[in-house]
Amino acid sequence: MKNYSNVLIQDCKDDLVPIPLEYFSVQNPHPYKKLGATYKNKSPYYLRSRVLEALQNVQNCLQTEYGGWKLHIFDAYRPIEVQQFMVDYTFSYLIKEKKLTLRELSILEKKKILNQVYKIWAIPSEDYTSPPPHSTGAAIDLTLVDCKGNLLDMGCEIDDLSEKSQPFYYSQSNNSEAKAYNRRRGILNKVMSNYGFLRHPNEWWHFSQGDQMWAWQSNKKVAYYGRV
Repeated sequence: MKNYSNVLIQDCKDDLVPIPLEYFSVQNPHPYKKLGATYKNKSPYYLRSRVLEALQNVQNCLQTEYGGWKLHIFDAYRPIEVQQFMVDYTFSYLIKEKKLTLRELSILEKKKILNQVYKIWAIPSEDYTSPPPHSTGAAIDLTLVDCKGNLLDMGCEIDDLSEKSQPFYYSQSNNSEAKAYNRRRGILNKVMSNYGFLRHPNEWWHFSQGDQMWAWQSNKKVAYYGRV
């Protein structure tokens, strides 16, 4: 996964704009804000303008082709400071889960836990040539709700650190519930990819369009969006 950060960025300068939340499903308060993350004069619900246009097309498709389903936006724009906050938060959470203290950890143990953190959290690099995907305004974490506004069960929560986060984790199961999870993940991926988004190889909920990861997956030489 490190290869994607080597893709050249030629930012097209699309504006970072607020998502019109009345057309989507969202959680209030935002889960990261609830933990204490601060976004200054922005919010988690911002995207580059052309990325937002594509997302609205996905929403329209869901409404017409899937009986009024909606996208539930979990997270979009994420400043470097918030990225660092969530890395630190997840690191502390894992230490507590393992019933350890920071003082007890060796350098090797710290590195091992950090590697676990970086399975779902991009390194909060300050380097403008390798920004975290969400800091570009071109990546989004989302899931689906039905016509009544109920979240559809996708087999694990967003930001789950386990192998269940893998997009095809349930693809080989014969269990009826697992088949349903896999089918819903497939629908989300289908409608997003139909409008130019590509899914993160290791996270069923993460999609992007125009950033380095998207360019890397598309075998393109340049990314259209860099750090905001």
